[in-house]
Amino acid sequence: MKQDETYLVVSIDDHPLYRKGIADLLDMDENLQMIGEAADGMQVLELVLETDPDIVLLDIDMKGTNGIETLKAIKSSNVETLVLMLTVSDNEDDIVAALRSGADGYLLKDMEPEDMLAAIHEAIDGKIAISKQLTQMLAYALRSDDDSIDDLASAGLTNRELEILKHIAKGESNKVIADNLDISAATVKVHVKHILKKLNLRSRVEAAVWLLNLADPDQLNVN
Repeated sequence: MKQDETYLVVSIDDHPLYRKGIADLLDMDENLQMIGEAADGMQVLELVLETDPDIVLLDIDMKGTNGIETLKAIKSSNVETLVLMLTVSDNEDDIVAALRSGADGYLLKDMEPEDMLAAIHEAIDGKIAISKQLTQMLAYALRSDDDSIDDLASAGLTNRELEILKHIAKGESNKVIADNLDISAATVKVHVKHILKKLNLRSRVEAAVWLLNLADPDQLNVN
């Protein structure tokens, strides 16, 4: 993240006092600016298309259209924005559903303010933005899935796919991975698609969490 760059944020939450709290929190960070807010999912897509934010902070449990459906609508639009779920729910099903629907992070509302700001910056930098207490739960949920892959050996990844998976776990974007490996971003995108298919996962965040919670992550030494 560039120190002098401002990132535009939209807050979607049906509690006006919480939206006010988020606005106050963002005011503490010179790189973040709240430019819009909404109380339910029905207003979101129009707001996002109108303001073109860099980040959407989205609650799950809202009146009307819920957060997961709202997330899917945003991700199916042509807007390039990070969507971070910001919720009180630490329910395993909610976490998995959000990440499999394309969420770029999952944060709990009871986080310390400085931790929440740090997590938002991590998402901007392409890193995993998940409340720390949830990563183990997510890893367990992925392992307990009937179609889950338990280790790298049974995943059948190629050396190149292993290499890219390691970069994903570092939070690197496709463009950064492409630059580091001297290949095109389009090629990286194809490899990521194959990796997710082989691991029976639906998002790169899931893939990163899966890898980081392996018993022996040193398996990833790729020449």
